[in-house]
Amino acid sequence: MRLTLVNQFFAPDISPTAQLAASLAEHRAEMGDRVTIVTGRAGYLEDLAPAEAAPTAADLSIRRVWTPDLGKTSRVRRLLGYVTFFLGAVPRVLLLPPQDVIIAMTTPPFVVLTAVLHKLLHRRTRIVLWSMDCYPDAAERYGELRAGGRLAHALRRFNRWLFRRIDTVVALDSAMVDVLRAQYAPTAVRPRFTVIPNWERLDQFPDEPVAAWSGYDSLPVDGRTVVLYLGNTGVGHGFGTVLDAATRLADEALFVFVGGGARWVDLEREVAASRLRNVVLEGYVPKGETPAVMAGADLALITLDDRSLGVMSPSKLHANLAAGLPILYVGPERSNVDEAIRQHDVGRSVRHGDVKGVVAAVRELAADDGARIRARRAFDEHYSDQATLPAFDRILDGG
Repeated sequence: MRLTLVNQFFAPDISPTAQLAASLAEHRAEMGDRVTIVTGRAGYLEDLAPAEAAPTAADLSIRRVWTPDLGKTSRVRRLLGYVTFFLGAVPRVLLLPPQDVIIAMTTPPFVVLTAVLHKLLHRRTRIVLWSMDCYPDAAERYGELRAGGRLAHALRRFNRWLFRRIDTVVALDSAMVDVLRAQYAPTAVRPRFTVIPNWERLDQFPDEPVAAWSGYDSLPVDGRTVVLYLGNTGVGHGFGTVLDAATRLADEALFVFVGGGARWVDLEREVAASRLRNVVLEGYVPKGETPAVMAGADLALITLDDRSLGVMSPSKLHANLAAGLPILYVGPERSNVDEAIRQHDVGRSVRHGDVKGVVAAVRELAADDGARIRARRAFDEHYSDQATLPAFDRILDGG
């Protein structure tokens, strides 16, 4: 099978979509597919462009499009990165020999157009949209586009045109399926929708003890429960309820944020204004150090703004479960994290505004001796590459 995967980021970049794309691409190359990756040269973070790495499989070809090293610290920088990648990706995909399947992710939004244009030339090509975010829906909910305005209306019409030509949509949770099907599906049967959760590589998380990150040596742990937030603090996340709970847990819990993102400066400001001594913020660490960071924590924090339900999903769940960390989730019901907690008993799911609920959840999880075992079991059985890649195989091989 000739298979192409289109995404702005690819390993060894640290972004979640880069790692997922690499995992799927390498898996299919090992199965005998001739896999092409169309991706960018710049990295997810500015000044951290991915090093040129040799493909890990003989039948995997990486074709990098020039993109500026601007990162994503502002909307303008992010948009410039999107536009340059899109303009470079279109001719790369069009000039490929006829592909059996093209998988387009959603960074940048609407990049599935490259696959549709290829399909206009080669009718037998099947298109899989691997949806990580929903646009223009997310932009409308966060005020980046005027809801119901002319631009939003035009983008919705464009999406509907694209969806008439897409064969399969892979979404991250049932709420995302509901949004996409209601807004863009031209019929009840086309495109086909399926939910496949994101994952982490099993071989990167062996079920054995890992030495804790040395950064904890300089933090005021002092025997308190360590609540870890690892990764991006984007516009789709909310922290007010968590910070209010932190004030009540000053002597019981240390909240450690390791990462960055659009909300990072606001988070620093809120922590300083509240004079929270049990909340510390550390910058991003290399991907290889994240298991050690998680090894020093007692539970993982994941948040999602209510407006994000159905249009984006947190990508932190799977690595935290792999590290055996029970999940403290603050966000709306029916997200991928809420569903995982309810189905596999791997944490507590609390709504925004329920400060007492967050406090109680921290205490309950810290005292739950079986929580770590359940978290790791859920990873092994439902959120590792070995558990989830067969679902993609069924889509790709099933026609």
